[in-house]
Amino acid sequence: MEKKVLVPVSQGIEPVEAITIIAVLRRAGANVIVASVDELEIMSSAGIRFFADQKITDCMDETYDLIALPGGIPGAQNLCDSGELISLLKKQAGDEKYYAAICASPALVLHHHGLVRPGCVTCHPAFVDQIDNGNIVEEKVVVDGNCVTSRGAGTAVHFALKLVELMYSKETAAEVAGSLAISLDDVL
Repeated sequence: MEKKVLVPVSQGIEPVEAITIIAVLRRAGANVIVASVDELEIMSSAGIRFFADQKITDCMDETYDLIALPGGIPGAQNLCDSGELISLLKKQAGDEKYYAAICASPALVLHHHGLVRPGCVTCHPAFVDQIDNGNIVEEKVVVDGNCVTSRGAGTAVHFALKLVELMYSKETAAEVAGSLAISLDDVL
């Protein structure tokens, strides 16, 4: 069954995280919509340009099986400042559907807007102190109900495969991992 996934992006987003989330979920069969909170042409934090499919304002009346946020600076802060995105995330949480964030986004977006529980979240080491004075779990990926968080670019494949496992199955995650020439046991 096809799942509908929203990946919000912004100027200064971390490209490794964004593209990994998009590519891995699409390999699993998800319909991934990349929506910008600002311009359609994105200049990533690493100076890599790419294009969003649409603007976040075009997503407001849709429902998603998952909303997954990349991180990066200033990308995560730009995501945090989008009222439309925060509205979508709060609805997602209220509807008990999956939402996820990696790198700076668990701290700067989810924690800032009350969408994570301190002690049940992880983030990039540089942002740990911004979550209840460091009350995080030091794991590659942390699942707390419908909220999934991860540490950074180096854990992006772990994060994306965990999202596949949660939305589809462990078998589907193993198939996608195999297509990436890795073993699921190596990452989960």
